Amino acid sequence: MAVTFYDLGSAAGLKKLDEHLLSRSYISGYQASKDDITVHAAISKAQDYVNVSRWYNHIEALLRISGVAGDGAGVVVEGFAPITEEAVATPPADDSKASAAEDDDDDIDLFGEETEEEKKASEERAASMKASTKKKESGKSSVLLDVKPWDDETDMKKLEEAVRSVEMEGLFWGASKLVAVGYGIKKLQIMLTIVDDLVSVDSLIEERLTVEPINEYVQSCDIVAFNKI
Repeated sequence: MAVTFYDLGSAAGLKKLDEHLLSRSYISGYQASKDDITVHAAISKAQDYVNVSRWYNHIEALLRISGVAGDGAGVVVEGFAPITEEAVATPPADDSKASAAEDDDDDIDLFGEETEEEKKASEERAASMKASTKKKESGKSSVLLDVKPWDDETDMKKLEEAVRSVEMEGLFWGASKLVAVGYGIKKLQIMLTIVDDLVSVDSLIEERLTVEPINEYVQSCDIVAFNKI
């Protein structure tokens, strides 16, 4: 049902509007609409009434920034015609901006086709964002490996250096220690953290840790513990 306001140029009319806006952000509904623009046009400036002043300044800001697109429920202001669609949807521009826009009309094609360079840059940005999102969503795991030497004569310091020399995206080496096995032989126990989507522990062992040149020191590797983080 349309709201009706009378004589918004008088104190009585403004008081009624102030009471109407006491519990409302807009003239009708929950978003700015052409009803707000119609009433706004009927008031010359922000008034001393608290609710009217708050609402008036808010609508002023919306008109300067983005315009107002809501239809509203309908409003009647005595002496004023309903607002037009053009006034609702289009925010006002000052003379200098309008003049500058007119001067640039011949130089800028706002709806021109995207160039090959722009298209390539856009695709690269999209791919980068997708990859970044995937990495953020990937789970991680904590792994404890037993790395066994060939015999008691294997240089365990060089063995550990060889193991840690393996670098892969999503692979992070952690703490380590030597554990006695027997007959003077020690094995290396080493922690590592992996990004699940980027690193396979099986592939790490079979394709990196037990092949040349690392297999000069490493006889075999076993997974002692594997925990999701």
